[in-house]
Amino acid sequence: MKIIKFNGEEELFKRSKLDAADVTSTVQSILGDVREGGDRSLRYYTEKFDRVKLDSFKVKNEDIEKSISRVDDNVVKALKKAAKNIEKFHRAQIPAEWSMEVDGGIKAGQIIRPLETVGCYIPGGRAIYPSTILMSAIPAKIAGVSRVICCTPPQPDGTVSDIILVAAKISGIDEIYMAGGAQAVAAMAYGTESIPKVDKIVGPGNIFVATAKKLLYGEVDIDFPAGPSEVLIIADETAKPDYVALDLMAQAEHDPNAASVLVTTSRELAESVNQEIDKKLPEMKRKEIIAESLDKYSKIILVDSLDEAVEFSNGYAPEHLIITTEDPEMVLNDIKNAGSIFLGDLTPVAAGDYGSGTNHILPTSGCASMYSGLSAESFIKKPTVQRLSREGILNLEDVVVPLAEYEGLYAHAKSFKKRSSDIE
Repeated sequence: MKIIKFNGEEELFKRSKLDAADVTSTVQSILGDVREGGDRSLRYYTEKFDRVKLDSFKVKNEDIEKSISRVDDNVVKALKKAAKNIEKFHRAQIPAEWSMEVDGGIKAGQIIRPLETVGCYIPGGRAIYPSTILMSAIPAKIAGVSRVICCTPPQPDGTVSDIILVAAKISGIDEIYMAGGAQAVAAMAYGTESIPKVDKIVGPGNIFVATAKKLLYGEVDIDFPAGPSEVLIIADETAKPDYVALDLMAQAEHDPNAASVLVTTSRELAESVNQEIDKKLPEMKRKEIIAESLDKYSKIILVDSLDEAVEFSNGYAPEHLIITTEDPEMVLNDIKNAGSIFLGDLTPVAAGDYGSGTNHILPTSGCASMYSGLSAESFIKKPTVQRLSREGILNLEDVVVPLAEYEGLYAHAKSFKKRSSDIE
């Protein structure tokens, strides 16, 4: 990996971003076709892109039940343990309802209501990620969503992988549909004869899926824009070079466009990490992907101080942030932008990806400066509630009436004055 001295240049903040310009026209066409043609158009695109003819999109319940017996017991146990931790963590995220007396006779508060129907998109490209099903569906179920569906591309034989079915069952997903790409996103956003219209679509996907979600935002809610995965590691001279090297390669193996960045105060560490990568890369099963990723968007940034490292990190706003320094909690105090944060040399990103309970569906490409990762709160609404008493009406008259009349909304003012006059 290139070792670069940080000098404040914005060029260093660049990483791969999904450029929707090249696919927008194609995606818009797909969305329009599915909106008008429903299942017929969905069937056409499934045959065109997945090369599968389907009579029915919905996976049968008996196929879901049979899947568990065909998956390794250790993997099933791992999924169940991960699900338990995810549930425990996300249950703590649900805010409490509350109410207060704002002023005399003016009571106001906030209640919590779940979304009714949610769609989880599960990719089927370079690899199958059952953990993403857990991360998508369990928080929705904890939030109280009554209907959680899943869309995932069919395999060449017109089925869904057993591991996806097992993960869906463990997660509590209500229905699974064999549909992928922008056409699946359109089906969930508009609804078809087979697939219900949902209130929100969550989950990662390729550039066609991401573009479809962006274009349909407003017709349906989405989690956030997402692109290639990324990690930024803040490290000082106390960091272990072999741990850091493995963390960088772990992120790089996701995608050739993934970004793995080390920001360190120690040139010795930087050089040692490069040596470790050179030594370990040949033994990696996905070494071609890792090598391309480390060459394209990955780098080692040398800084003069941890303050400068934090400055770079906050500007980069990474999806994953590892802090492996002598006192990681001290560094954490100044972190403003990150999707998920991992403290100390014993906490790799893999912990959050699979088992610690936090969510791995996170904002990328600098979006952590404005978005949080997926959570149980992503699936709730928080309506406000108010009630005025006789005292409250009289207490607010000198606020509501003059402001409403100043804004030219005289019916607003009259609606208030009528009540105040009736109780005087």
